[in-house]
Amino acid sequence: MTLRRPYTYCTLLFLAIMGITLVIKGISSWLIVWAVVYLILLVLGASKIQWNFFTQSLHKGNHKNWVALTFDDGPAAATEKILDFLRAHQVPATFFSIGARAAQHPELVKRWDSEGHLVGNHSYHHGFHFDWQSAQRMQQELQQTNEQIAAIIGKTPKLFRPPYGITNPNLAKAIARSGMHSIGWSIRSYDTTAKTSEQLLARILNKMQGGDIILLHDSMEITARILPELITAIRNKGYEIVRLDKLLDIPPYE
Repeated sequence: MTLRRPYTYCTLLFLAIMGITLVIKGISSWLIVWAVVYLILLVLGASKIQWNFFTQSLHKGNHKNWVALTFDDGPAAATEKILDFLRAHQVPATFFSIGARAAQHPELVKRWDSEGHLVGNHSYHHGFHFDWQSAQRMQQELQQTNEQIAAIIGKTPKLFRPPYGITNPNLAKAIARSGMHSIGWSIRSYDTTAKTSEQLLARILNKMQGGDIILLHDSMEITARILPELITAIRNKGYEIVRLDKLLDIPPYE
């Protein structure tokens, strides 16, 4: 299990404190076991977006010959280089933008749109404490990001990717109230921790299947570096790289 901050750390600390307290108070060991199992299930449900535990997310398409590339956290350091490669290879992608970064780099948001890519919502701040906010505050972040993107490209996103891939009941309410689609992934590249290009490519390509949604980050130079080889390898496997709205057959904007 990959621990994700801050939700998982704090919950595991709570589990430890609760377990010690129950032992001291002499509570039945079976009750302790069931309580711990239940809380572990909640932690896993929050950190495993593919489980659809708290909210329904879309993780994969049905077309056996299509895959989609998605990039989180931009506009960022490697965005321009990635866009250059995508344009050279005539590949569409989806960029889940942090609203504050969109405000700082509107020219890159415009470029995403003008070159045929989708622009999605990845919260406004992607802050350390995002998962502990109220449903109302989360909804405000989603709305603020949508308004920022709409001010730049004249389109309001309907696709939202939760920061860190973590969900909880408050986020489920915020997504529902915003009328957006929660988007997960079927292949997580771990490009933020990859040590070598070979390692990164292997993580993506070894288990690739039709309909896959591939999670990448345009904040990572290694991602830009492997992109031409990745695109070639995907095509050599017989897959077409399509936009996320085509793969999932959903409208990307209001």
